[in-house]
Amino acid sequence: MKNTIRLGVVGLGNVAVNNYLPFLSRQENVELYCCSRDSEKAKVCAERFGIHACSTLEELAQLQLDAVFILTLEPFHYETACRLLTFSPKRLFIEKPLVARNGQADVCEQDFFDALDLLKRAKRAGTEIAMNFNYRFFDQMIRLRRIVEERKLGVLRQSSWLVHYACWSHCLDLLRWFGGEIAEVSAVGGSCCGTANLRGRDLAGAFTTKNGGCGTIVGTAGPAFELPLYRVVLQFERGTASFSDLDVELQLEQAGLPYRESFTLGANRSRWDQYAASFEKSLSAYLDSVRTAAPAPVGGLEGVRELQLEAALRRSAATGGRVNLDREFPISL
Repeated sequence: MKNTIRLGVVGLGNVAVNNYLPFLSRQENVELYCCSRDSEKAKVCAERFGIHACSTLEELAQLQLDAVFILTLEPFHYETACRLLTFSPKRLFIEKPLVARNGQADVCEQDFFDALDLLKRAKRAGTEIAMNFNYRFFDQMIRLRRIVEERKLGVLRQSSWLVHYACWSHCLDLLRWFGGEIAEVSAVGGSCCGTANLRGRDLAGAFTTKNGGCGTIVGTAGPAFELPLYRVVLQFERGTASFSDLDVELQLEQAGLPYRESFTLGANRSRWDQYAASFEKSLSAYLDSVRTAAPAPVGGLEGVRELQLEAALRRSAATGGRVNLDREFPISL
């Protein structure tokens, strides 16, 4: 029998109730504890999912759990993590973006510096920080990574990204995952658009990578949510790949092959099915790491590097100049 692990969940909004608690509460040998500023919501979740409700964050922290999931709204990630770190928890798992005081559609430079401070605090406390970049667990992304490696498609030379802010930090992470670290950016800002729940200023940037690649990326909250949430084209040395919209499709052309390959969802699957499944796969991988005392599949440094890119894009748009990421936003832990 596997050893029982004890997990805490802080924040009981939609992502917790729809994507975390249903999966976590079904796992064997898992004890769950939750905490929310809304005591009635905590009570409802405790009854619905069969978990223990704590009245305060400090009460939950004092339990010395195996891992705590921070699923609050983005503006509260930093504050919540700092409070928990005073108790030196073993592991913290934080929703994306790692820090976003104004929300995910309006990340600022200070968010990067706060995220860097958070990792330094965690290092002093002996706490591992993990991120939920669950787009890495999409079927099409796993397939594309395997194809690039097995067929030796080479370095990513050029890429273009058109991204809704609902998927922005995930796509910036995928850009680094496929293309390597970003060297420099040059960006311009546009008008503010979106809805009351997700609103931000359009951003268009060009970038170079440390391995000699380049590309463009556009972020916006303007398009209707029913439309594709992102469209991406990747040009490798020996192949071109394009994909879009929450694991819906992947198309591939390879040098030397006279045909195009296309991978699409079946008629009985939707993008939201794929989205939900990606949470289950990423959480399953994380729980395995907790049980075996292995490093998290996606560490907190990935969250800092994503914010480093965001901060550089915002600074470039504000100043009109080119920004070197390592020089202007150095990462030292």
